This record gives sequence, C-alpha cells and structure tokens, in this order.
Amino acid sequence: MEERLSKDFAIVIVGDFMSYVVVFMTTSNKEEAEKIVRILLKERLIACANIAGPVSSLFWWQEKIDEAKEFLVFMKSRKNLFERLSERVREIHSYDVPEIIALPIIEGSPPYLDWLKASLRPVGKVG
Repeated sequence: MEERLSKDFAIVIVGDFMSYVVVFMTTSNKEEAEKIVRILLKERLIACANIAGPVSSLFWWQEKIDEAKEFLVFMKSRKNLFERLSERVREIHSYDVPEIIALPIIEGSPPYLDWLKASLRPVGKVG
C-alpha cells in the first residue's frame, strides 16, 4: 500500500489497480476499429473495448482546422502494456498520426479489476 499526501487530503493506493488504464483511439470507420481491437484482444494487450460512433472530431491538421466523422474506441489495459499496445496500433492503423492516449483508472469495482487482471497478459510478459 502506498500513501500520497496532498494539500487537503490523502489518497491511499491499494493493490495494483493504479496500473490499469483506459486507452482512447479514433479510427475513420467501424471496420478499422473492430480490426484493430480484435488484434489487440488476441494478443491480450487489452481486456475489452467499446466502440462508439460516429463522433464529430475537430482538430488541427496540416496547418488548418479540419473535421471528420470518426469512431472512438475505449480500451482497457494495463500501464506496462501501453508501449507495446501503442506500437501495434501504429503498425496497423491507417492514420499517419493516430490518437493513442491513456488515462489512469483511479477506482473500480474489485470484481471488475480482478477480471481485467485475468484477461490481460500476465505481468512481466510484455513483449
């Protein structure tokens, strides 16, 4: 157990759930999203994914504001798998610069976190 003190309160980190992340990725179509997700699932780099869309995206690209209809993918993984997950997405993805970002899971139900742990590559087996 690790304790971190902030100005107003203490956060207690129990177990290894702080090592879990939600990874965001966008694709140009649902088929590409499903293809990438299936590969990552097969390689156990993610435990599950949710595909939403189409969503409206607005962004800077090649010195101008652009927009597109995209599919947004939420993937659950572990922090120590992010580098390999990110490499695999870049190998497969059709975008020159795909969105691949991770946010920490700071809380979760214990049964769900146990399921995540069981569904991902074992710790230490990253490559």
